[in-house]
Amino acid sequence: MNGAQALMKTLADAGVEVCFTNPGTSEMHFVAALDSEPRMRAVLALFEGVATGAADGYARMADKPAATLLHLGCGLGNGLANLHNARKGKVPVVNIVGDHATTHTQYDAQLQSDIETVARNVSPGFVRTSQSTAALCQDAVDAIAAARGLPGQVATLILPADVSWGEGGAPCTPPPAPRPQAADDATVQAIAQALRAGGKTALLLGGQALREPGLRAAARIAAHSGVKVFAEVFPTRLERGAGLPAVERIAYLAELAGVQLAGIEHLVLVDAKAPVSFFAYPGKKSYLVPDGCTVHTLATPEQDAAASLEKLAQALGAAQAQPTLQAPARPGRPRGKLTAEKVCKAVGHLLPENAIVIDEAITSGLMLGPFTAGAPRHDLITLTGGAIGQGLPNAVGAAIACPQRTVLALIGDGTSMYTIQALWTMARERLNVVSIIFNNASYSVLNVELERVGAEEVGAKAKSQLDLAGPELNFAHLAQGMGVRGVRTTTAEEFVWALEQALATPGPHLIEAMVPQSLSGLKRKLLPWLLRSLPSLPQPVARALKRKIAP
Repeated sequence: MNGAQALMKTLADAGVEVCFTNPGTSEMHFVAALDSEPRMRAVLALFEGVATGAADGYARMADKPAATLLHLGCGLGNGLANLHNARKGKVPVVNIVGDHATTHTQYDAQLQSDIETVARNVSPGFVRTSQSTAALCQDAVDAIAAARGLPGQVATLILPADVSWGEGGAPCTPPPAPRPQAADDATVQAIAQALRAGGKTALLLGGQALREPGLRAAARIAAHSGVKVFAEVFPTRLERGAGLPAVERIAYLAELAGVQLAGIEHLVLVDAKAPVSFFAYPGKKSYLVPDGCTVHTLATPEQDAAASLEKLAQALGAAQAQPTLQAPARPGRPRGKLTAEKVCKAVGHLLPENAIVIDEAITSGLMLGPFTAGAPRHDLITLTGGAIGQGLPNAVGAAIACPQRTVLALIGDGTSMYTIQALWTMARERLNVVSIIFNNASYSVLNVELERVGAEEVGAKAKSQLDLAGPELNFAHLAQGMGVRGVRTTTAEEFVWALEQALATPGPHLIEAMVPQSLSGLKRKLLPWLLRSLPSLPQPVARALKRKIAP
């Protein structure tokens, strides 16, 4: 075997069965080696950000890493944003980046760059350049072990061309599966004592705690001890729907998160970090934990979150408590002029059993949560790192990980254009993905932020930087140009019909929803004033306003 062939066998032996590729010259021996390993599926992306985002979506649903194949430092740079999202979501990815042959780097060729420095932005725990064919497969085993340990991470293995083509490659034994431990007894008892002492207490769940076992254990604790249960603002993967415990997500807007957390005396973190605002704002707090609140950590990302919650339930005597579960409920069929709210309502009305919902709708998705809360059980994937352009690639990876499940990707018009090439991969792989594009001809969230940050009065030039109205984007035509069935809808009736057809017909579909901005005009101008007023309002009023603004 040459190095590439031995690497391919090592990956497959370790359960890495999909490689999302955007190769170049330095990776040709790896590309040729794909034919030597029938267990490895190769999925081509037209842009590196699609490959990296697809690997992220795959791992979220398969619970194991895929590989990427990227071309040199420039290719890695193109894929960096979605690797950032994977890092923030603690998602395992084996990120393989080709490099010039070791004998060639001395010449500083046109594509030569410092790949390791670029990689450390998204792979702080594991970056390695393999130095020889003999060492390559052990390097790969170390990368796989790093990626799939807890917390999951992006492990970057840099593969020089001569290490890949060199003879004498020897596959290595796969690494053992990680065996995370639950929280120790002392930690569990200390938190149980804090909960028994009274006072307003909340659990903040993230990561693995948002799967069914963790949710049920947390719901039993809530039913027994009266604690509030929150989820982090952007979950990596949240299991939800009828028959599962409902959990309230922390709001994106810091002012609304402050309303949710007001009065909390003990905040217990379970595979989550203490909440902070996404950005700094003049005169506003960045750290959102209330003053005087004690923060406890039940389970770190390195520990078994569900087992830790079960231990806490046992310690509290809540093991047999009856959790409150979400009752089945669907909204009615929407009618009339199409709005973002009616799109979300239609999704809740028609969402199939066991679907995977990917939410990168930004402001257009404000009502998605309430309208799908009682829908049949489904998984929700969100924008963990805030770098837009994740949703369509995530849909590719999720559909490959779970080919029998329907994937619905709800995407804003601006964010979709970052990785629109994902549609081509959906068509090439014949994936069961329904992409719903909210076309409101605006970077609507940035218009909101412009008001919130207190920027000086803006004129036409500034406003034009947040406007997508001219020339008009036609996503139905873009989809058709990449082999995906595309349709533009302007009424609720048209949208519902299109969604029914898409759900009934295998393969990829795109539905373009022509909608006004969810937050515009007077609403947008009033929002900063309302947010500023929340701390001075009585708590019941503030909570009612929070539910109205962001249900």
